[in-house]
Amino acid sequence: MTNPATAFLTDTMRAVAFLSRLRVPARFFEGDDGRMGRTVRAFPVAGLLITLPASLVFALSLAFDADPLLAALLALTVQTLVTGALHEDGLADAADGLGGGRTRGHALEIMKDSRVGAYGVIALVLTLALRAVAIADLADHLSSAGCALALMAIAALSRAGMVWHWSQLPPARETGVAAGAGQPQPAAVTTALATGTVLAGLLLLVAGAPLLAALIAFAAFAAAVPLWTRYVRERISGHTGDTIGATQQLTETALLVTLAIFA
Repeated sequence: MTNPATAFLTDTMRAVAFLSRLRVPARFFEGDDGRMGRTVRAFPVAGLLITLPASLVFALSLAFDADPLLAALLALTVQTLVTGALHEDGLADAADGLGGGRTRGHALEIMKDSRVGAYGVIALVLTLALRAVAIADLADHLSSAGCALALMAIAALSRAGMVWHWSQLPPARETGVAAGAGQPQPAAVTTALATGTVLAGLLLLVAGAPLLAALIAFAAFAAAVPLWTRYVRERISGHTGDTIGATQQLTETALLVTLAIFA
């Protein structure tokens, strides 16, 4: 029988490889069939690892007295390089398809197009601007280390949001990354949500975030993911890799803006 800790470490490494461009040793993929049903349970922990470089860059930039907005942009640059803009690409495609598609089929067709349209550009500009300003604003309320921990907290919770969205909808297509990866196992969804919530709560507490701001941020998370999922269900009756990636971006933006306003 596989040791539970070893199995979770394997899932974490596979999740890191799935969600970023970071290199993962080949031994973690022995016997892997590409299905993500159980692996998604490790998404929040993988989110912490993926966001660690950007968090360190932000904290170090602030420690060297860089302008908070410049530090925020540097952190977002590092984060984009680490993830390969995976989630941003999903947001842009989802915005183009759902915003410009006249029918379900038309929306899915647009989302498969590699070109970025007006809706996608606007979505990217707005979310990047909101995230940058909100991250910079954290520097007015938290220490450098606290800012880094807050970014990691949001990374964990936003990846849990991806799993929830994924689990609530069937695949919108019979082919594609999301369809090929399969549906999350119920136990894995529960683990992801519990892990993301606990990690985010503990990290925000250690970061020194005001309790009210943290509670409102969790409320924003609890509202944003279901509302987005409901909208996607109404438009295309299922999830795609793009809508899953968009979930992370929209959730991260909502959490950052909420913390910035109420901290």
